Parts: sequence; structure tokens; C-alpha cells
Amino acid sequence: MFSGKSHLLKGSVSLALVLLILLVVILLVSEKNPLRTSSLFDIKSQFSPSSSVCNFAKGKWVEDRKRPLYSGFECKQWLSTMWACRIMGRPDFSFERYRWQPEGCNMPQFDRFTFLKRMQNKTIAFIGDSLGRQQFQSLMCMASGGEESPDVQNVGWEYGLVKAKGAIRPDGWAYRFSATNTTILYYWSASLSDLVPLNNTDPPRLTAMHLDRPPAFMRNYLHRFDVLVLNTGHHWNRGKIEGNHWVMHVNGTRVDGGYLKDIRNAKDFTIHSVAKWLDAQLPLHPRLKAFFRTISPRHFKNGDWNTGGNCNNTVPLSRGREITGDDGSMDATVESAVNGTRIKILDITALSELRDEAHISGSKLKPRKPKKASNVSATPIINDCLHWCLPGIPDTWNELFIAQI
Repeated sequence: MFSGKSHLLKGSVSLALVLLILLVVILLVSEKNPLRTSSLFDIKSQFSPSSSVCNFAKGKWVEDRKRPLYSGFECKQWLSTMWACRIMGRPDFSFERYRWQPEGCNMPQFDRFTFLKRMQNKTIAFIGDSLGRQQFQSLMCMASGGEESPDVQNVGWEYGLVKAKGAIRPDGWAYRFSATNTTILYYWSASLSDLVPLNNTDPPRLTAMHLDRPPAFMRNYLHRFDVLVLNTGHHWNRGKIEGNHWVMHVNGTRVDGGYLKDIRNAKDFTIHSVAKWLDAQLPLHPRLKAFFRTISPRHFKNGDWNTGGNCNNTVPLSRGREITGDDGSMDATVESAVNGTRIKILDITALSELRDEAHISGSKLKPRKPKKASNVSATPIINDCLHWCLPGIPDTWNELFIAQI
């Protein structure tokens, strides 16, 4: 009477047992070889067996024939002409064929579609000097593939980034990839201090440089950022500060002497101040990921703009290809400022130091045009061993920072 049900029950139990075993096998296999929704951000799964930490600042430059990541001819919508070395007439481009291989892990290959999908409904902000602007332009070219696209909208007006009357350029730019609602913006703040015009009518018009206050732009729009990358460094010299008519202030009072009279001390004080302020803000903005990029190296002869470029070398990796050891960052100020905070260090100084051949020095000031024989004049050569050719080294900075988001 019950034998049919008994066989049916046993069959059901057997089937359930088979399904359970199959499920366990699938889980074990998937744990060893997990399905990857994105190779772009899958860093931890690629650790070498001998290492438990991926050290992005240590590693080596390796040749990669898949480079560059975008065309230096076609990315005209966002790339400044003077940094587009292929347009500017640089004769060699061997420097484009290298990528950074971090110590302890494999850098995943950048894919712009994956990047934009992962950055859907997010805003990435760069705040800093012209090297920050280079990193911003690099990311715009990387994310767009170097191609002009109607999908990318200028939304600078949302952040007050519009060109003022009589200004050469706006204080920054903001663009949105409408398909994924991804915004990438840049704001010029060479010192990361708050600059407030003083009420003086006689020239020169002075500006209060508040070393203990971050830029008003950062304070006003921080709540809209999902990723923030800061940098400063090369404007911290007496010539730049006096030329801009900046007057240092702390606690609302002008600084006339003492410890902060030394420009290096003033820079260190400001970097620590902005890092401390930002770290205190991060708990209020739990989705925000903040990075402080270390200083980009310059390769001028004797470190001086006026003595001529010392980056006319065109042989890649003549300074070496590898950064090893347990030493800290070459930018000790940024390293100490972010130590113990929620801010991540984007340490690019040492790996960029090896690439003196990748600067824009040696390029032409403007594209060469045919001239009549009777009216031939030499096209000026750029003597700039600070800024980089794009495509180039700032692309690697972006790969490293994206891998750590």
C-alpha cells in the first residue's frame, strides 16, 4: 500500500542529495575561480602567492604593445594642445609603450566601458594644480577612448565653473557621461588653501591665502563627490606666491614671520591642515573615497626652469625600471599628512621619477605650418620638464587610483 510512496520518497531524497552535492561542488569551484563581474577592480584576487599586500608604489615599468590607451591625435575635445605631443610635433613616442607593474599583484587592464559602469551615478573630482589638470584630462581621454562624443555633456555651470569676463579660462571643468550619469570634474587650486581677495583698491590687488582653510569650492561641493583626488606642490615657491600677490594668513591673521615664513614649512602646514579637515569630513560623507596624490617630479637641469631642460633624453627607462625596498614615499609631507587618516595616498613620485623622457620638453609651441622660403622662422621649442605628454605618465596615475577605488 505504501510501497509506491516509499519509492517516491526515496527517489526524492536521492534527487535532493544529488542536487545538494552538485551545489557544494559549484560553490567550491566558484570559490577557487570566482566569476568576475569586472577585471578592472579585481586586485585582491590577483595577489601573488608570496605577497598579501599589493604595493602600488613599488614595482617596475614593463613594455606593453597595447599602449597607448587612447589616440593623441583624436582626443582634442578635452586634451590641451600643448600636452598632445603627437599634435605638437614630437618626433618619438617610444615612451607610450610602457605600463606600471605593481609589486605583489597584477594590474588589470583598463577598460573604459567597465570603468564607466562601475562609476555609474558617481562624481569624480580632481582638485589641485596643473598636474592635477593633466590627470583630469588624461581620465577624460581614457573614459572616452580619446574620441569626441555627444554623450559627454559640459555641466560646469552646475559647479560654478564658467569662464568669467576677461578670464583666460574658467577655474575648472565638469563633464558628464550621460549614458552612465558619471561626472568627472577638475577645479584649479594650486595651493589647496582658501584664496579670498582683500579689500585693497591700490594695485597690486592682494589675495589672502588662508593656509588653515581648504578652498571654498571643496567645502561647498564636497557632498556631491564620490571620489576626490587632491594634489599640490609646484606653486609653493617665493616667485609664484609673490607673483600671484598671495598674502599668507592663519586664523584670519596675516603671517609676517616665524615658522611659516619659510615656504616649505607653509606648504607642509597647509597639506596637513587640508588632510586633517578632509579626514574629519569623511564620516559625514560615508560614500566618499579620498586620495592625496604625491608630488609629480620635475627633471629640470639643477631643478631650475631657467637653466634649460634636462629631459631631452628619448631613451625610455635610462634611469632604471624598478622601484623596490621598504622605504616610504619620496613625498614625505603627503605621506605623513595622510598617515592615520581615512585618506589614501596615491604615491606616484618614485615611479614617475624614472620617466624623464616622457615630458613635453622638445615639442613645438604650435603645429608646424608650411611657410614661404623668404619668411621662414624657427618654431619655438617647449622647454618644459615638469608637465607630461598625453597619452603618457598621468594615464598610469589614473590606473593606480582607479584600482584602489
